[in-house]
Amino acid sequence: MLPDHIMLASMPYPAIDPVALRLGPLQVHWYGLAYVAGILLGWLYARWLLKKERLWPAGKQPMTLARLDDFITWSVLGIVVGGRLGYMFFYVPDAFLSNPLMVFKVWDGGMSFHGGLIGMITVMILFSRKHAINTWSLLDLMATVTPIGLFFGRIANFINGELWGRVSDVPWAMVFPGAGALPRHPSQLYEAGLEGLVTLIILFIATQFFHTLKRPGLTGSIFICLYALSRIFVEFFREPDPQLGYLFGGWLTMGMVLSLPMLLIGLWGIWYSGRMARRKDTGKTS
Repeated sequence: MLPDHIMLASMPYPAIDPVALRLGPLQVHWYGLAYVAGILLGWLYARWLLKKERLWPAGKQPMTLARLDDFITWSVLGIVVGGRLGYMFFYVPDAFLSNPLMVFKVWDGGMSFHGGLIGMITVMILFSRKHAINTWSLLDLMATVTPIGLFFGRIANFINGELWGRVSDVPWAMVFPGAGALPRHPSQLYEAGLEGLVTLIILFIATQFFHTLKRPGLTGSIFICLYALSRIFVEFFREPDPQLGYLFGGWLTMGMVLSLPMLLIGLWGIWYSGRMARRKDTGKTS
C-alpha cells in the first residue's frame, strides 16, 4: 500500500494510445508525428525568418528559400543518424559494441538529443561549405527553430509513458505504466516547457527585439546554453536511465554529463561571436 499522502497527491496519468492512427497493417505513432510536426513547423518558421532580411547581417539573408528547402533533407539525415548513433554510444555502449547491427533497430526506440545535435552540426558544416553559406548564420537559423521539435518530441515521450521522472509526492505527480506503483514527476512535460516553449520564446525575443541574428553565432550559442541549463535542471527530477543510473558514484546523470560541455561551448560561442563582431567593426580580419 502507498502512504495516504502520496496517494492523495497523485494525478491520474492520461493513458493515450501511442498509436495515433491505424490503417490496416499500417500504424502511425505519435512519436513519428512529433518528428513530422517539428520538422514541418520548424521549416515554415525558418522560411519566415529568412524573409525578414532586416534581421540578418547587412540586411541580407544568409541563404535563399530554395537552399533552405534543400537543407531539410540534410537536417533529417543529421537528426536521425546522429540521434541514433548518439544513443548507442552514450546510453547503451556495451550492447552496441556486442551487436553493432542493433543501430538499425529504430523501431525499438532510442534517440539522443546530444547525438542529434552533433549530427546536425556536422551536416550544417558540410552543407554550408558546399554552398558557400555562413556556417554560423545557418547554426543560428536552425537553433531558433529547434525548440519546436523539442517541444513535440517531449510531448510524444509523455504520451508514450517513457523517460518518466523520479518518485515524488507533489500534487501533479503521476503513476506511469511500467514505472511501478509510486507516483512520479511528469518530467517530460517539464522538458517540453523549458527546452521547448520557454527557449522558443526567449529566442524569439532575442532575434526580433535584440537582433541577435545580426551577430553570427550568437543566437545558436544562446540556444546551446539554454538547452544545457534546462536539461541539467530537469535531470534533478528525471529518473536516470536504468542501465546507467547515477554516474561517478554520486548524483550526476548522463544527461548532466553531456550537457555540461554544451554549456561551456555555448558560453565560448557567445564570447567568440562578440569577438568576431568587434573585429569586423574595427576592420580587422579573423
